[in-house]
Formats: sequence, C-alpha cells, structure tokens
Amino acid sequence: MRHRFLLFVVASALAPAGAAGFGAAGLGAAGAVRAAEPDAAMLRKALAGPMAGAEEIVFAVRGLGGDGHWYANFGYHVSSPQRMQYGPPGGRLCRLNLRTGRVQVILDDPQGGVRDPCVHYDGRRIVFSYRPGDSTHYHLYEINADGTGLRQLTDGDCDEVEPIYLPDGDLVFGSSRCNRWVQCWFTQVAILHRSDADGRSVRPISANVEQDNTPWMMPDGRLLYMRWEYVDRSRVQFHHLWTVNPDGTGQMAYFGNMHPGTVMLDAKPIPGSDKVVTLFSPGHGRKEHAGHITVVSADAGPDAQPMARRITPEAEWRDPWAFSEDCFMAARDCSLYVLDGRGRAEEFYRLPPQWRHLAVHEPRPLVARPREPVIPPRVNWSAPTGRLVLADVTHGRSMEGVRPGEVRRLLVLETLPKPVNFSGTMEPISLDGTFTLPRILGTVPVEPDGSAYFEVPALRPVFFVALDENDLSVKRMQSFVSVMPGETTGCTGCHENRTDVARARPLAALGRAPSRIEPIDGVPQVFDFPRDIQPILDRRCVRCHNYEKPDGRVVLTGDRGPIYSHAYATLMARGLVAHGRDAQGNRPPRSIGSSASRLIKLLDGSHYDARLTPHEVRLVRLWIESGAPYPGTYAALGTGMVSVGFDAGILERRCTGCHGPPDPNPKKKAAFGTHEELLWNLSRPVQSLALLAPLAKAAAGMGLCKTRFSPDKVAPAGPSPPVFADTQDADYQRLLAAVAKAGDELERIRRFDMPGFQPNQHYVREMQRYGILPAALAPAQPIDPYATDLAYWKSFWYEPPLRQQGGD
Repeated sequence: MRHRFLLFVVASALAPAGAAGFGAAGLGAAGAVRAAEPDAAMLRKALAGPMAGAEEIVFAVRGLGGDGHWYANFGYHVSSPQRMQYGPPGGRLCRLNLRTGRVQVILDDPQGGVRDPCVHYDGRRIVFSYRPGDSTHYHLYEINADGTGLRQLTDGDCDEVEPIYLPDGDLVFGSSRCNRWVQCWFTQVAILHRSDADGRSVRPISANVEQDNTPWMMPDGRLLYMRWEYVDRSRVQFHHLWTVNPDGTGQMAYFGNMHPGTVMLDAKPIPGSDKVVTLFSPGHGRKEHAGHITVVSADAGPDAQPMARRITPEAEWRDPWAFSEDCFMAARDCSLYVLDGRGRAEEFYRLPPQWRHLAVHEPRPLVARPREPVIPPRVNWSAPTGRLVLADVTHGRSMEGVRPGEVRRLLVLETLPKPVNFSGTMEPISLDGTFTLPRILGTVPVEPDGSAYFEVPALRPVFFVALDENDLSVKRMQSFVSVMPGETTGCTGCHENRTDVARARPLAALGRAPSRIEPIDGVPQVFDFPRDIQPILDRRCVRCHNYEKPDGRVVLTGDRGPIYSHAYATLMARGLVAHGRDAQGNRPPRSIGSSASRLIKLLDGSHYDARLTPHEVRLVRLWIESGAPYPGTYAALGTGMVSVGFDAGILERRCTGCHGPPDPNPKKKAAFGTHEELLWNLSRPVQSLALLAPLAKAAAGMGLCKTRFSPDKVAPAGPSPPVFADTQDADYQRLLAAVAKAGDELERIRRFDMPGFQPNQHYVREMQRYGILPAALAPAQPIDPYATDLAYWKSFWYEPPLRQQGGD
C-alpha cells in the first residue's frame, strides 16, 4: 500500500485563535457573537475543574461532505461513481495543548480526508478513519499520539468510519462492506461491524438495512449508537438512540424511538452521571451531524421527552464531548468551543484563514481513561439461529381492544436490503408505501396466554404481523429485530412501554421447545404484483372492471401506466389496500394490513360474482401483509419508468375550468381527480383516461368531461357538449401522440415484467462488485433479476463455521 501523505510534527503549524492561543470571541446562548470573558476565563475555569488532567486534545480537520444529509459523507453517488460524497480535499489530524495553544499536526494529507479519531485507553494511541489522497475509500488506521507508527488496519472496496476501542482490545465501527444502499437516497449504508485490534476478523454485529451511526462505549460496557430504520413508517422521522452489547446481542431502544422528528447522533456518557450528551439534529438531520447539543437521561424510560434538555438553541453544533453536566467541548464550523450547561460558549481555537474552506471535527481529550467492564460474550457461532420470547402479544401500547386469545399466530417477515437505489421516494417498489421488499418466512404459533417462543435466522432483520383465527392482521410491527447466533432475547409485549414490569407468571410457550418458523406452502416468499396478483384479478375481476366495462369507474387491467400497472395504481390510489403510507408508526390494531383493507372484504364472495379460491384469497392477503409491493425484484429500481411529455397548454385550455391546474407532483392527484398513473395507458394509448373521459360517448369515449364556458361566452342551449366531440380534435390527437410516444419509449427500455427486460447498468455494476454477477458479462447477456436478487440476499445469511467448511 503506497499512499501519498505527509507525517510530521510541527509546533504552531495551525494558528490558534488569539495571541495566547484562545479565542477573542464566543457564541452566546442566542447565537450572537459576543466578547469572551477576559483571558478565556471559561476555559481556565474548566481546566481547573472538570477538564483537569485533560490539557491536550486531538481533533480532525476536513471539509464538510455530502449533499446535506447527515449520512452522506463517504462513498459515491449511485449513478455516478466518480461523484464522491465526501467534501473538498484536505485532511489533518491535530493535537492541541489547551494551556499553551501549541498545535501539532500529527498527520497531514492535502488531498485526503481524516475523520473520527478515538483515543485509546492508554492515552498514547489514536484510531481514526483516513482516506489517503490517492484513494476513494476511508479505512481504519492507528497512529501514536506523537505522529509515529501509522499503520493501516482495514482494507477493501468499502468504507470504514467512526471507529472506537472496546475494553477487550477489539474495535467497533461502521462499515459499508454490508453492501447495501440507503432505501430512500443515492448513497451507501454503513452498519456496525467488529474486528480484532489489528482490523482482522471483521464481522457484522448488526443486520440493519439502514444506517447505524456514531457508536460509543457506555460505562456499563454496552454500546450506544444511532439506529435509523423504518418498516412501513416514515423514512425521515425515526433515527434515535439504541444500545447493544459489543458482541451484537441485546439490542434495545435507549431514547426517542416513539417520538419522530429528530436525528440523535454522537451520543456519549457524561462523567459522574447516568446521562449522555448528544446532538439532536432537527428533522431528517443536517449536514455532518449539525444540531442542538442536548443532555438526555433515560432514567424515566426511552420515551420520556422531558428528560431531554437542550443546551444550545442553535442547531449548528457538532461533535460534543462532556466533561461534566456543566462543561462541554464542541465544534462549530472552523472553531472549537467550551460550553457550560446553560449554553454559554467560548471559542478557544479557530482554523487559520488559509484552511477555512475546511472545518474542525471530533475534538477528544488526549488522556488515559479506565476501561469499561467487559460484558461476557453471548454469541454461539455454531448456531444458525437465535431465539425470541414474547410474554404477551396483547400487552403493549396502542393495543386497545385486542382480547386475550385473539392473536393465534405471528407472521414472520424479513425486510430485505437494497443492492442499489435511485430515488428519495419509494417508486417503483410501491405507491406511497413500503421502500423495501419484505420476504415471507412463515408463521409461528401464539399460545392462548399470548406468549410465543420461537427460532429466527441469525443476523437477519425480521418483523411480525399478529394474525387472528382467520389469518387477518391484528397488529403490525413497524420496526425490526434481529438476533445474533445462539442469542435468546425477548420482550414483554407488542410495542410495550419499556418501563412496564413484566407480569410474574409462567409462560405457556416456555413449557415446550422453541417453535420453528413454518413455511407457507404455495406462496412466493417475495411477492411480485404482475406475476402473483394480476392473474387473480384477470380471472375474477377484469370482466367487470375493464376499459370497455369500467363498473364503478374502476379498471383492474394490467395495462401499463408511466410507472405502475393500472390495476396496481387503482388499488393503491383508491385506498383498497391499507399499508404504512410512509407515516407515523405504532398504529392502532387492525388499521394496517389485511383486516383494514377493503380489497379483502370485496373478495369474501359478497361482491357480485367475485368468488376466489381459498388459495387465491391467501395470496392476496399475504401480498398485503408483505407491504403490497409492485415489483418482486430490486432490478426494477431506476428503470422501466417514463413520463408522458404532453403539452400542458391542452389541460389549461380544455380541462382546468373544472379540474383546476394540474398538480406539479406527477405522483399525486391529477387534473381528472384521479392518480396520474391512471390518466395514461401506455399499453393501449387510445384507452387512456385522459382521452376517454373527455371524449363523447358517440365517439366511443366515456363522455364524463363536459365543456365549461367562461362567463364572457354564451353557452349553447341544452346539455354542455363533451370536451372532445370526436377523435379528430387536434388536442385529442396531440395527447394521443404523446401517450404513444411514451409507450414506444417503454417498449425500448422495458419494465421488469416485460419480455427482454435487462436491469440498468448501475444495478449490474453493484452486483458485479458484490461478486453476485460475474465480472466478465457480455452487454446483451440475459440476467434473471429474481435469481440475482436471491443470490444477493443469500450472501448475508449467516452460516456457522462448520457449515461454511462443508461440515455437518
């Protein structure tokens, strides 16, 4: 490994702020610039008190990276691998004496990047994430505090960030070697991994399909970190604090998971207390973790919002470090500050002018510290599964009205990681619903007392749907859980309050061996609407719901719209299927899934002659429980979607008199009061609703739209004429030509369910990078997207060492 970097130690290479090395200005509680106390009094007071013994700190200097999201600061943009997510070049690891202002540059790379330093327990070594100037990847490095002994710990076609030392000598960090992409953006995911002290034996301790961020040790030996996840709930609301044992066992919400709207990052314990300091980055989070410095106590449980006390009113702070409940250190832009518990701040270091295109990050005391207790390992690497215990499924929040014995079984599903992603929204996976494809693993029984005890595959993110005696949904878990190999864990109820005390009683489920998940025969594990559901509609529904006979103005044919089929768009847009809708979590019982979906009620035999076989009903029901996806493959992402480039002036002239201006968001309600998808029929352009609704019945149209005359024109006597009297109308012809052109484009690029479909180049590139597809692949070589996806998902399945070696 040859890297172009400079290693040196230079006194005063970075200009400290002020003649004595301390700032001449600070930020008050309201964010206004004010004069600092004479001779940096806040810092002097802190050094004589809570900061005593911590006279030196280390910090990183680098650019502010990414596109504004807190997580987009490593890796590359999915559609442009040359477009890196980190900021402008320039990386330095620095050491600052707080009393003298003397600065040493431990490592300097003008073209590279340095981030996330963590000081070893002995105070003499630093592990950090470093991207040399001739590399596009961040990896873990270790260096002595005097700048000697730099060594690289990890390598590979991935990024490793946010490392910390464990008390037993190992390391924990975030790594993108998990080979997955943010479900709702163009960037890669890093989840928690663990290695030995030399960066070897890297293994995941998380199964998250989204980001894990900023792990840090708790005084009791657990890890505290931010977990972002969403299962049929808002993608921008749930990124809160969790704890886990260093071996990956014992996942537990620490604070905030029931309260949306804040990203909780960079949490660290406050010495001498049971509280932590963290950043509350507003909304969906700000660039490079910027937010309000906040003190949090979990003493009243993970949901007690009053136990979070904001220190700073401004949301521009980064990387807080606590010395006490009344003494903090943090970064802001190009400066470092000391703050008290009321948010008063004093600048003590500022980058020199020539470096102010960069920023300071991650200040840490350069001091020895005691090791936390080592929690004994609870993982059995020879076991392919773990076990879950549920005390009472009827016990928990938002479970009102669920009777004892009402839940008979749990449907077990797995949320599947994405190998690539091209959008901030969910199309084409669903229409305003799920962002990921769930896999149906099967069911496990629930005992009459509400208890369950069962095995689940290790290191796989699973969630559950509670089913009644008719296999209809009672309650949906809008989160996920995973277990490490051989781990046994559980909960007292369904979304229960963590401050509740479990009722002392024997659990019927523990009187037997753990259940194994029972697969459901004859049902695809991953549903695909055109393949699995459309044939049922064709057999049972289309004879009354087609373009020639649109009973109830409902069309359930498989004709293709710009993104979805008309049948799929109809079911979603008309609310016939109840799913999470990218909104709040922990919904009331029977408000999501099959029991809340009108479609299921229409298939019970009471809707005219629509009589489905039990197997067909089961397929529809389980498709709904799995999030009602449209494609059954991630190869559908970023392809097979077209726009109809019509002249907007036509709608303004002929339609807006009744319908108002078209919605600029093509996924929302359009001019005809229906979904944009249903206006255009790319399979049969003349059957487009935008053409049929305003076309006279005499011309084989629907005659639904009539001409509305402006007040300054005299309307003819009698009924208002249709907008299009016949198909020769010039505007009709223009719209028809636009739809036909879009249909031709779809035929050219192909959709996932069309013969000759090929995934796009970015999907192929990533699957080659993961080793799923061969590196040498002919441009026209057919690719089975379903088999490719399955091989990709299987690459994450944990196999015990003996199995990996071919043993029993």
